[in-house]
Amino acid sequence: MRRFVALVLTGLTAGCALGPNYKRPPVTAPEAARGQVGAPEAASLADQPWWEVFGDEALRALIDEALRNNYDLRTATWRVEEFRARAGIARSQLFPQIDYNGSWTRTRQSALITGAPAIAPYSYYDVNLGASWEIDLWGRIRRLSEAALAQFLATEEARRGVLLSVVSEVAEAYFELRMLDARLEIDNRTTEAFQGTYDLFSRQFSGGIASQLEVARAEAALNTAAATVPNVERQIVAQENLLCFLLGRNPGPIARGASLTEQRVPPEVPAGLPSALLERRPDVRQAEQQLVSANANVGAALASFFPTISLTGSYGAISSDVSGLFPAGKTWSFTAGLTGPLFHGLALKNQYEANLALFEEAKSQYEATVTNAFGEVSTALVAHLKLSETEQRLARSVAAYQEAVSLANMRYVSGLSSYVEVLDAQQQLFPAEIALAQTRFDRLANFVELYKALGGGWNIQDPSWAPPQAQQAAAPASSQ
Repeated sequence: MRRFVALVLTGLTAGCALGPNYKRPPVTAPEAARGQVGAPEAASLADQPWWEVFGDEALRALIDEALRNNYDLRTATWRVEEFRARAGIARSQLFPQIDYNGSWTRTRQSALITGAPAIAPYSYYDVNLGASWEIDLWGRIRRLSEAALAQFLATEEARRGVLLSVVSEVAEAYFELRMLDARLEIDNRTTEAFQGTYDLFSRQFSGGIASQLEVARAEAALNTAAATVPNVERQIVAQENLLCFLLGRNPGPIARGASLTEQRVPPEVPAGLPSALLERRPDVRQAEQQLVSANANVGAALASFFPTISLTGSYGAISSDVSGLFPAGKTWSFTAGLTGPLFHGLALKNQYEANLALFEEAKSQYEATVTNAFGEVSTALVAHLKLSETEQRLARSVAAYQEAVSLANMRYVSGLSSYVEVLDAQQQLFPAEIALAQTRFDRLANFVELYKALGGGWNIQDPSWAPPQAQQAAAPASSQ
C-alpha cells in the first residue's frame, strides 16, 4: 500500500497537464497611432488619473460619487465576486474531498424471515468519515481550474472597463449639461435682443416711422428665439436626471463648476506606444483572459480521453451501543479505482472539437478587439485635431458676426441704414454662437473618448489611484 501511494504521488507531482500552454497570439501593432502628432513616446494621457485629467472640481466630485454608487459598477463588482467563488470551486477539486455521516437505526426482524422465534427490537449506531480524491495525472482538473481562474480575471477586467465607462459617461454627460447651460444663456440673450428690436419697431410703427413688415419680421424673430428657451430647459432637466441615474441617486439638480468655455482641452495629447494598449485597455485584457480560458478548456477536453484514477476510503465505527461505538466497533475501507472511456459514440471527440472551435472564436474576438482598439485611438486622435481647427474657425465666425452686429447698430444710429440690417446681423449671429457651443462640447466629448480609447484609468482600482479626498479619509482608519 505504501508503495502504491508513493507511486501515485510521484505521478501526480511529475504529471503534465495535457493540451497546449497559452501563448499570446502574435498581433502586429503599428509603430505609431494614426493621427498622432510627433514621434511616439512611452508616456500617455491614459497614465494620468481622472482627477488630473478633468480639472473641474464639481465634475471630479460627481465622478467620485458615481464610482461609489453607480448601479452598473455595483453589479460588475458582485459579478467579480461570483466568478471568484466559481474559481475557488474549480480549484477545490484538486484536493481530497472529506465527508462525514452518522446514522441510528432501530430494527426488528420477523420470525417468518429468520425461522426462529421473534427477535426483540434492537438499535445500532454508525459513524463514518469518508474521503475521495481524483488523481489529476493528465491535468484535467488543473486545466478546468485554469479556465475558471481566467474567467474570474476576465470579469475583473470587465469591472475595470465599467469603471472607465462610468468615468467617461459622467464626464461626457456633465459637459453636455454645461453645453445646454451655454445654449440657454445664448437663447436668453438672443431673446432679449429680439425683444428690444420688437419693442423699438412697435414704437416706431405707432409713431408712423416703421412699417408693418418690419414689426412682423421682428415679432417672428422674437418668437423663434423665445421658443428655444423652454426646449433647452426641458433638455437640461433630462440631462440632470441622467446624471443622477449615473450617480445612483434620485432625480434632482446637479452642482456646476467651470463653464463650457472654461473647461480645459490640451492642444496636444500624448497617445503613448500603440503596443501598450494591449496591457492598458480593459476590453483587450478581458478578451485575452477569455482566450486563456478557452485554451485551458481545450486541454481539459483532451484529458477526458484518458482514464481517471480515484482513491476512496472510509473510517468509522458501528455498534449497538453508543458507549461501545469507538472502543470496539472500528471499521475502515480503502479503494483505488481506474475509470476510462471505451465507447461514447464520438462524444469525447466532438467535445474536444467544440472546445477547439471555441478557442478559435475567442482568438478571433481577441484579434478583433485589438484591431478595434487601434482604430478607436486613431479616430479619436484625428477628431481631436480636426475639431480644434473647426472650433477656431467658428470662433472667428462668431467674432465677425458680433462685429457685424456692432457695425450695423452704428450705421443705424448714424442714419445710414435701416434697423432691418441690424436684425439680419443678429439672426446670423444666433446660429453661429450655437454652432460654436456645440463644437466646444464635441471637443470635450472627444477628449473624454480619447482618454477612454487609450485605456485611461486602467489601474484605478488600486488604492494608490483613489482620489486625494478618499486617500485622506482612509489614512486615519489605516493608522488605527
